[in-house]
Amino acid sequence: MKKRVTGIGGLFFKTKDPKAAKDWYKKHLGFNTDDYGSTFWWKDKEGKDCSTQWSPFAEDSKHFEPSKKDFMFNYRVENLKELLETLKEEGVTIVGDMEEYSYGKFGWILDNDGNKIELWEPVDKAFL
Repeated sequence: MKKRVTGIGGLFFKTKDPKAAKDWYKKHLGFNTDDYGSTFWWKDKEGKDCSTQWSPFAEDSKHFEPSKKDFMFNYRVENLKELLETLKEEGVTIVGDMEEYSYGKFGWILDNDGNKIELWEPVDKAFL
């Protein structure tokens, strides 16, 4: 079987005040924050640069819909297009269409509890 999820790509959550959350995490936990949150850099077992994103969202954000949860996980994957086709064949609910940017491809699914999950085929070098 081909690889599916290769790591955690991001942790996203809703908060009343995203700026205050970023400031708190920067002051108390040393996060290097920017407009999007904080990016954590690490190397995979082959030594390739990889990133994981931590991002607070406004509590009225629609980005996590149709899930009603205040969080969303982002998982790093290989070959997103093929994976989405396989998941659809397996009966997994696909949310929206795959989107492509200079930093990677994104797709969304719902898990068995209705939580929206973001799948990301990253282009980590876009952040270097």
